[in-house]
Amino acid sequence: MNWQQIIKDYQNYLKIERGLSTNSVASYSLDIKKLLKWLEENSIDTSPLSISEEILQEFIYHIAKEVNPRSQSRIISGLKGLFNYLIFEEYRKTNPMELIESPKIGRKLPDTLSTIEINTLIAAIDLSAPQGERNRTIIETLYGCGLRVSELITLKMSDLFFDEGFIKVTGKGDKQRFVPIGESTITYINIYRNDIRVHQEINPFAKDTLFLNRRGKPLTRAMIFTIVKRLAVKAGIKKIISPHTFRHSFATHLLENGANLRAIQQMLGHESITTTEVYTHIDKTHLTSVMNQFHPRK
Repeated sequence: MNWQQIIKDYQNYLKIERGLSTNSVASYSLDIKKLLKWLEENSIDTSPLSISEEILQEFIYHIAKEVNPRSQSRIISGLKGLFNYLIFEEYRKTNPMELIESPKIGRKLPDTLSTIEINTLIAAIDLSAPQGERNRTIIETLYGCGLRVSELITLKMSDLFFDEGFIKVTGKGDKQRFVPIGESTITYINIYRNDIRVHQEINPFAKDTLFLNRRGKPLTRAMIFTIVKRLAVKAGIKKIISPHTFRHSFATHLLENGANLRAIQQMLGHESITTTEVYTHIDKTHLTSVMNQFHPRK
């Protein structure tokens, strides 16, 4: 079996079996193609079924000179996944990447906003401006529900189950989950959709999309980033923030106020609890207070 056939089969596996997004599948494929290009440039004739650990180690040494540790780690992880797939399909018996270690990289966490900073940011919104109510609702929803920006811009009117206290969110890999929504966020969404959105001329294909631009079309990721950046400047927030900062703040504030880590994992839509632990970074002051409260020898 040749490389091109393996790449095609692996892409189908990632998309159908793993449910990964188109962007994720493309990223995995690109890393495999980097290996294939290196093999061709060095006239190394080997198949995906026979390639050895030694050859792969040489490739890793090569990319280490060209990419940063984080990218290197991603490539190594992607190749390990490929060979695990080949073992799963019984094309290979061993994974030649098994003993190749990823470089040590630190976990860089985004800044989190305090509740005071979030209130300051929201207070900076000019509600008399045409998009003022919409922008306030966007920030309240990002923070109130812990959404990714992609989840926010694809949120639909038909996804709102306010009587039950939930919204239906479509996350990575088109996986859907129900996220609790608070009364204050419900209030802001109702004000926006009943007093503002209802008066817009809406494109037929965007009828069910909740957040719209002034032309009645769905908002883009870039527009949400722009709204947040401009608000941060206006509010005098010096931290480097993005729409994702509100998701991180949502998780951090829940944890600091005693929420269960597993519950936060479900709300954020993380497959692994390890990912949730990264997002729910808490400061040493909180850790100390937890220890003092719960340890028998405090």
